[in-house]
Amino acid sequence: MKVGIVGAGMVGSSAGYALALMGIASDLVLVDKNAALALAQAEDISHAVPFVSATTVIAGDYAALAGARVVIIAAGVSQKPGESRLELLERNAAVFRDVVAAVLRVAPEAILLIASNPVDIMTQIATRLSGLPPQRVIGSGTILDTARFRSLVGRHLGISPQSVHAYVLGEHGDSEVLAWSSARAGSIALGSFADQVVKPLTDEVRLSIDDGVRNAAYKIINGKGSTYYGIGAGLARIVKAIAQDQCDVLSVSIVTAKVADIEDVALSIPRVIGAGGVIADLFPDLDDGEYQSLNRSASILKERAESVRLA
Repeated sequence: MKVGIVGAGMVGSSAGYALALMGIASDLVLVDKNAALALAQAEDISHAVPFVSATTVIAGDYAALAGARVVIIAAGVSQKPGESRLELLERNAAVFRDVVAAVLRVAPEAILLIASNPVDIMTQIATRLSGLPPQRVIGSGTILDTARFRSLVGRHLGISPQSVHAYVLGEHGDSEVLAWSSARAGSIALGSFADQVVKPLTDEVRLSIDDGVRNAAYKIINGKGSTYYGIGAGLARIVKAIAQDQCDVLSVSIVTAKVADIEDVALSIPRVIGAGGVIADLFPDLDDGEYQSLNRSASILKERAESVRLA
C-alpha cells in the first residue's frame, strides 16, 4: 500500500519512520514545501529500512502521491511554548486550503489522515474543504491522549498498558475528557481491579493521572520544543488498521452528526477503523459529570470551527 505524508517536519517524519519500521507501507512518499527537507528525511528513513522492512521511501512533489491509499497531512506551523492548540487555528487553516486541494487532485480516492493541530478543528476544516464523507477524513484526535491515559493507569496498577481499556474523549486538548467510568483493566472495572491488586485509585491518584494526560504535551514542549514520537507512532497505528482492514477500535476524530447533544462537530470517541476508513462510531457509557464535560468539549470545538471562514 502506498502512503503519502505532506509535511516532513518532526511529526511527519516520525510517522514515516514508524511506518517504515513497522513495514506497513510498500511505498512511502514525503512531500514538503521545503524539498530539501523532504529529501533529507526520506533518505534518512530509507537508511533504516534495510534493518527492518522492505518499504520504499522517496521524496517528491504532489504528483508523486498519485495512487496513495492514505495521505497523512502534517503540514502547518508548530505549536509554540505556552500556546494552546486552539490558538494555532488561524495560522494552520490557511495552509490547508492549498494542501487539501493539491492532494485530492492527484489522489482523489485517498483517505486523509489529519495530524496538524488543533487537530479536531483542522479535521472539520479538511472535511469541508475536501467534500469527502467524514469517514474518509480522520483526525488523529485523542489516540495519543488515550495512550498516555493507559500508560499512566498501567504504571499505577503495575500492568501492561495494553491490558488497560480506557479512552480519552472530545478535544485533543485542554477540554478533553478522561472516561474513568467506562475504563477496564482486562475485563474488570478499573476501580475493582485496583482494589484487588491493592493499588486503589484514590482521588489523589486520579488527579495525578489526569494532570499527566492533560498536560503531557505542554511539559514536553517546554522541555524540547515539540512532541512527535508518540503521535508518529499513533498515526502509524491508524494506517495499520486501514492497510490491514483490521476493524480496530481507536479513539480518533471525525465530523460526527451528533454527540453529547452537539451536532456536526469533529471530536474523538472510540471508532471502528478498517480499509474504508471509519466504519462505526461507538459511544461509551459515561456518568453525568463526564457527559457534561463531553458536551462542553464539543461545544468549544463547534464554536471555534464555525468561526473559520474558508471562502
